[in-house]
Amino acid sequence: MERVDVSILGRDYSLACQSQEKDALLAAVRQVDQRMLAIKGTGKIVSNERIAVMAAIQIANELLSLRAPDGPLSHIALGDFRGKIEAMNGMLDEVLRDAV
Repeated sequence: MERVDVSILGRDYSLACQSQEKDALLAAVRQVDQRMLAIKGTGKIVSNERIAVMAAIQIANELLSLRAPDGPLSHIALGDFRGKIEAMNGMLDEVLRDAV
């Protein structure tokens, strides 16, 4: 396990994850932090606890709408989706290598 220090809404946290999961964890932290900052920026909610709950609800709602039977990803299995992203990343890496 690797220790990762992050900041969310100006507050520091120490998290643990596998080395290969670090990039995904940092991306998730950025997503949560940005969402919480946006909610805080509205000025309607001041409690960090309420801001965190609202961010969690918004993110969960987005996830559930993607997974809904009529959602945009309803016909794609998670493994297929991950494979498609990895294939696209591979193509991008190849193009960037050739461009240099």
